[in-house]
Amino acid sequence: MIRIHLSGLLGEKRWTQAYLSQMTGIRPNTISDIYNEIAERISLEHLDRICEVLECELTDLMEYVPNETKKTGNDLIKEKHGNQKHN
Repeated sequence: MIRIHLSGLLGEKRWTQAYLSQMTGIRPNTISDIYNEIAERISLEHLDRICEVLECELTDLMEYVPNETKKTGNDLIKEKHGNQKHN
């Protein structure tokens, strides 16, 4: 899974989500989704803006943590229309 450390980075700077939204031009709802780790997709442009304004590396913002239950290989389920669906 991908862990997002935006809450910790904002806490270190004592910034609010609203302030980050103002500084980056990213919609507040999008910032909230990233902050609460419920975003399913994050654009490269948004990652670039967040890292720029927070003066951090992408690896400071995001981390890969191996899944307890695999989602690939033999555990992969294909949907009828060809997209991949995970259990």
